[in-house]
Amino acid sequence: MANRYENAARGVAESMIAALPALLLAAAPAQAADACSGPAMLVTITGLKDRSGTIRVRSFGGSPSTYFDKKRYLRRTEIPTPQGGTVRVCMPVTASGWYAIDVRHDTNGNGKTDRADGGGASGNPKISLLNVMLGNKPAAEKVRVWVGQGVTTVPVTVMYLKGGSFHPWEE
Repeated sequence: MANRYENAARGVAESMIAALPALLLAAAPAQAADACSGPAMLVTITGLKDRSGTIRVRSFGGSPSTYFDKKRYLRRTEIPTPQGGTVRVCMPVTASGWYAIDVRHDTNGNGKTDRADGGGASGNPKISLLNVMLGNKPAAEKVRVWVGQGVTTVPVTVMYLKGGSFHPWEE
């Protein structure tokens, strides 16, 4: 009888140890963009309509079916929107592989997605209002990014809702 309990305890311990790198990565603070080292994604964010609120960046890995699942991100970083220049955020990863990024510009900084907020993803996929309303995610082939041992630059253009569809902000 003790053997069965020992085996169950060992299985739980092994599962916890296997999950440890991902937990540590999610809890680790973001690296400064100028100190970004690989393997990592350097997310460059353009197209902001203003410099208010906060910028949230999340990275996703593993199965493409988990990309953009709000409970399955690898790392989440939120920063005050810089007052000028290109926004750059370093998102370290544990190993080479396929990843995806999403970005939200929370214009009023309330932590919720509002109509005035903007968003984007790696690969800059086209987004329709209908897809957002139905909860459809962009195809993995359009958003996935290969990250090797170095730093991979991932450009993201933030899109905003204008007249029933999403467009980059035009200055």
